[in-house]
Amino acid sequence: MRAEPADPHIHREGPNPTMSDNGPVQIRCPVLNVRRVDAYVAITVVAPGIAERFRSGQFISVGVGGDHSSTLLRRPFAVHDVKPDYGGTIEFLFSVEGTGTAWLAERRARDLLDLVGPLGRPFPLPRDPVNCVLVGGGSGAAPLFPLAQSLRRRGCRVDFVLGAASADGVLNAITARRLAETATFTTDDGSFGTRGRVTDVLGKVVREGRSDAVYACGPMPMLRSVTAVAENHDLPVQVSVEETMACGTGICMTCVIPVVGGDGITRMVRSCVDGPVFRGEQVRFDDVGSIPFDALGAPGWKGAGRRGVEQDRDIA
Repeated sequence: MRAEPADPHIHREGPNPTMSDNGPVQIRCPVLNVRRVDAYVAITVVAPGIAERFRSGQFISVGVGGDHSSTLLRRPFAVHDVKPDYGGTIEFLFSVEGTGTAWLAERRARDLLDLVGPLGRPFPLPRDPVNCVLVGGGSGAAPLFPLAQSLRRRGCRVDFVLGAASADGVLNAITARRLAETATFTTDDGSFGTRGRVTDVLGKVVREGRSDAVYACGPMPMLRSVTAVAENHDLPVQVSVEETMACGTGICMTCVIPVVGGDGITRMVRSCVDGPVFRGEQVRFDDVGSIPFDALGAPGWKGAGRRGVEQDRDIA
C-alpha cells in the first residue's frame, strides 16, 4: 500500500521526501491495522513522510468524520510507535470519548486517514548516557515509549513509572518492562501494581535508579506533582503537556499556557508549536487556564506585574 498525498495545506509529500525538509506534511495515508491495546484503540497507518521526520515527543493531527462530515476540527494524538516497516508506519492510540474518536475506532485496514505531522517540539535528549526516569499517566504515557527507545540507543538507563485509575488503563506494561531497567506501576484502586499515584513511588525510583533526569507526560495535575518531586531531588524535568488543541499549528491560540522564560518573564505560549514539551519548572501549573496578572501583555504588567517578574526570577 502507498500513502496518497492530500491537498498541500502544509507541505505536499513528494515521491522521495528527505530528512533535510523537517517541516510537517499533510498526507492521506492508508490504515494498516486497528487493534486494542489495554483499554485503548491503536491505529497504525502507512505514513513514510511523517515517520521519517518524527522525533520523540512530537504529535500528529488527524481529520475525523470523512470528507463530508460536519466535524471540522482535527484531533491531536501523541505518536506511540514508529517503524520503518511497510515503507514507514506510525501508531497512535486513544480512548473513545466522543464522535471523532468513535469514528476513528470504526476504521479498518485500507481506509484512508488525513494526517498532518509531525507537529510540535520534541523531547530534548541528553548528549551523554545518563539515568532517566519516564513517568506517564494513562494514555498520556504513549509518547514515552518512542522516547525510551531513543534514550536506550544513546546508552541511557531507562526506568518507567506508569499509573492509571485501574489496571486496564495502565499502558503497555509488558513493553515497558522490556524497554526499561525497571518498571513500576500504580493504580488508584490498587488493581495493578501499587495502590496510589505515580508520585507516591517516584522518589524511591529516583533514588534507587540514581536518576539524572525526569521525563513526564500525562494530565496537568500529575505533571505538576511530578515536577515538584523532581525539584525536591534537584533533577531537571521535561514535561509534555496535555492541552486542548483546535488547529495544532499555532493559529487558533486555544492551547496557550503561562510559561516563565529564561529571562524570568511569563509569556502565554502555544502548546502546539512552542511545546508540547517544556521544562517542568517553567510551567506555571497553578495558573493554567488563566492569564496571570504578571504575564507579558496582561493589564498592569508594567506596574504591579514587574514585581511578579522579579519573584519569577527568584524562583527560577
